[in-house]
Amino acid sequence: MDAEFFYGRRLLDQELTDEFELPKHVQISAAMEVTNTYVRCTRCNYNSSLSEVALPKEQYFCPQCITMGRVSTLSKFYYLPEPNLFKANKHPLSWNGQLSELQQKCSLEVCRCLQKHERHLLWAVTGAGKTEMLFEAISQAIQRGERIALASPRVDVCLELYPRLQQAFATIDICLLHGRETKPYQYRQLTICTTHQLLRFYHAFDNLIIDEVDAFPYAENQQLYFATKQAVKPTGGCLYLTATPGPKLLQQVRQKQLGISYLPLRYHGHLLPEIKIKLTPAWRQQLKQKKLPNSLVLAIKLRIEKQQPFLLFAPHVADLGLIKASLNKRFPGQKCVTVHAADEQRLEKVQLMRDHKVLFLVTTSILERGVTFPEIDVLVLGADDAVFSSAALVQISGRAGRSISRPTGDVIFWIGAYATSIRLAIKQIKFVNKKGHRLVQCNA
Repeated sequence: MDAEFFYGRRLLDQELTDEFELPKHVQISAAMEVTNTYVRCTRCNYNSSLSEVALPKEQYFCPQCITMGRVSTLSKFYYLPEPNLFKANKHPLSWNGQLSELQQKCSLEVCRCLQKHERHLLWAVTGAGKTEMLFEAISQAIQRGERIALASPRVDVCLELYPRLQQAFATIDICLLHGRETKPYQYRQLTICTTHQLLRFYHAFDNLIIDEVDAFPYAENQQLYFATKQAVKPTGGCLYLTATPGPKLLQQVRQKQLGISYLPLRYHGHLLPEIKIKLTPAWRQQLKQKKLPNSLVLAIKLRIEKQQPFLLFAPHVADLGLIKASLNKRFPGQKCVTVHAADEQRLEKVQLMRDHKVLFLVTTSILERGVTFPEIDVLVLGADDAVFSSAALVQISGRAGRSISRPTGDVIFWIGAYATSIRLAIKQIKFVNKKGHRLVQCNA
């Protein structure tokens, strides 16, 4: 097994094949730290009481990160420090697109923070073109010989980013890592991965970019926060990307622990579509009878007649079958496809929508972010359900109006009552649109 397999990574002994010699100077460390009362996992930093995680013969394991391979007191980690053994590349960026003046300003700030290895927040509304604003900073980091990773909490986001970065950096080999990836790991200067995959890295990256930092399962996950710190070199920098920053990030900005760049306009210069509300107090009772509110049926009928693509969001997986049954009865000739996080055909179904083979998808919040369909409308049944946070509702709303050919789009919520999350989502969209409107006026 080649030494580069270990660079900047801590591998468990059970991950290594039998027929190889350990690289010279490989560092070996304990996978668990045991005290008189608890045991700590050195991979994810989770503390467990001895009685909760006991194995036979006074051995212990970590239950928190077991999906990445079981860590126990019987395990060892093998590691080689990151040497940055990359070929010089003076012109890695093949993208020749144009940034707007506001995007260019944010791009320059991101370039500066990556060059100085700082901690920085890029707060940009959904559809602002965050990915394109990263290109020049990533290019400069590659030219400096640095190792970079772009991580997201969601597999779907990684799958969306990978081809875009492949196209933007055509001369660079990129490593893609997520739980469903079947290709073997390869040592690369640029890595795209889920945030869970960061648990395998140790002091690997000169700069780490975390996309959708407010999204589940990254948000409020102490083990993934720890993985982020561990994956970056002690002298490395971290850039956070989000359209809906939480209070902790904003507090770090106020305390000057985190720099910030802010963009309240989408890449095409238009504001976010604002939410329209339809009050339907009995929608849940109707759905149990496999019926939909009349106003929702009318909205769907209108879009089918116009062949207008749309996403229909629902709170729970159990709702999808009921909605599909109702739509099949109402629109028997129209193909209805449902999708959710545990759907084994999720990626294929999303591709059907991308390829215009289906007019719409009925989905849970799994498609709230990171997936772009041009020229769509967004309909949400039960937006007042507790499963939808205000940040999720803003992200869902942001699926509409992302295309320059149709920069508006409809966003309609069917609700039983005005929940706090609804009010906050409406307030946040109005807030960023107000700031965006001022920018438009200033630049006019």
